[in-house]
Parts: sequence; structure tokens; C-alpha cells
Amino acid sequence: MAGIAASMALAAVKIAVGLAGNSVAVVSDGLESCADVVTSGLVWLGLRIAAKPADQNHPYGHGRYEILAGLAVGTLLAAVGATICVGSVEHRYDQHVPEAFAAWASALSVAVHGTFSAMKMRAGKRTGSAALTADAWHDLVDVLSGSVALVAVLLASLVPGMGAADHYGGFAIGLIVIFLGLRTARETTAQLTDTMPDEAQMQEIRAAALHVPGAIAIEKCFARKTGLRYHVDLHLEVDPYMTVLESHQIAHAVQLQVKTELNWVADVLVHVEPHGVRLPTPEPAASLRS
Repeated sequence: MAGIAASMALAAVKIAVGLAGNSVAVVSDGLESCADVVTSGLVWLGLRIAAKPADQNHPYGHGRYEILAGLAVGTLLAAVGATICVGSVEHRYDQHVPEAFAAWASALSVAVHGTFSAMKMRAGKRTGSAALTADAWHDLVDVLSGSVALVAVLLASLVPGMGAADHYGGFAIGLIVIFLGLRTARETTAQLTDTMPDEAQMQEIRAAALHVPGAIAIEKCFARKTGLRYHVDLHLEVDPYMTVLESHQIAHAVQLQVKTELNWVADVLVHVEPHGVRLPTPEPAASLRS
């Protein structure tokens, strides 16, 4: 919410100063800050919905709404970046020299967005939030776009014959925003399509499961992200001659052990397998009937 308030103030300042100082780059940076307000609002909404507990229609919780918010942020950023690029190119032959004071708005933007990027990045890593991390990257790119606008204004206003630098600065800002949008969309799409976590995380899950006495081996292990945390499907090998009750107790202990050791795991579904026993391949239903 603090980031949204700061973005609204920065957008108003940069657009007003950019128009007063006749700077395309600073106005473009201001429009990008307007997009910040919308994208941060989407992140906030996604986090609020994702925090709702599981219910009958959403047994895995509402975490995917947070990932959808991250995808919406990426798509919107790509569209905003394309709009900025087109606007900068269309007016590249307009001869004008921006006022040097317009650079102060970009310098302020760099300082503010740098602070919020660090705050959101820490919070995103601590909670595992894809949307909040995407918003942190967005702020980091704001630092870069603000720096580009700052350099463009200084070149155009202070160096003779460099008036076009202001337009090219605006175009560069648009490209930066497009890159960030596509990167964010790619990462959130991977999560929506149940892409497995990296191998180091999968090894952590297996190691935690095997800490339980009676857990002999892991035959299969899958994980998918649902919002801020992962849901795990695990095939556990146990002594084939123990009772159903004993194997159930071990499976339940494995479930608790993994959730306790790894706070980024929301739940574990354990399927018990007999260790060292090769089960026959089931025959087709038609053969069984005959």
C-alpha cells in the first residue's frame, strides 16, 4: 500500500514536471509510474484473495489467484512498454530541448523506487510470493528507467545537438518495461502450468521424508506451486510385511515431517509402496472379465 501511494505521487510529479520541462523521457517515466499504481493494486488484490482459507470449491486454497495477479502484471507491463515505445518513435523528429530541471523528478524516482524494490524483494522471498517478487523487479526496472530518463534529459538539455536523446530515452524506457513484462509473464506461466521446483528443493523434500524411521526410500516425488507454497505428491517405500496401520502411521509422520522442516510446503499427499517388491502389471479390464 505504501508502494501504491508513492507511485501515485511520483506519477503526478514526473508527468507534471515532464510536461513543464518539455521532456518526453520524463513523461514516459511518469506514465510507467501510472502503470505501477495499477500493477501494485493487482498484486495487493491477488494477495488478499490468496490469503483466504481453503473451502469446498477450492480444496487447495486460493493461492493461484496470487499467481494470476503476477501474470496480469506482466501482461500489463508489456502493453505499457509497447505504448511508450510507439509514442516515443512517432515524435522522434519533433525538435525540442527539455529543461534541465526535469531531471530532478527522475532522480527522485530512482531513490524512491530503489528503496521499495529492496523492501518488496525481501518480503517476496520471505513469503514465496510470485506477485510481490514481480512487483519488486518492476520497481528495480523503475530505477533503471528513471536513470535512463535522467541521462536523456541531461544530454538533451546540456549537450548541443543532442535534442533527440530525450526521444530515444523514452524509447529505451519502453523497451525496458516490455522486457520486464515478458519476463514476469514467463515466470508466472511456468507456475500456472505446474512446472516442478528446482532439483535442490526436490532433494530437500526427499531428505525430510527419509528422516522418519521406517521410511526406506522415495520412489516418486512431484511438487507444484499453488500460490505462495507447494503441494507435494510422494510415493513412499516401506517394509512390505508391516500392517496397514503401521504403514499409515509412517506415511502420516512423513507428511508432518516435510511440512515441519520446509515452511514452503503447504501439504503432502503420501502414497505407500512395498519396498523391494515388484508388483505385476494390471491386466486390461477386458482380459479380467474373460
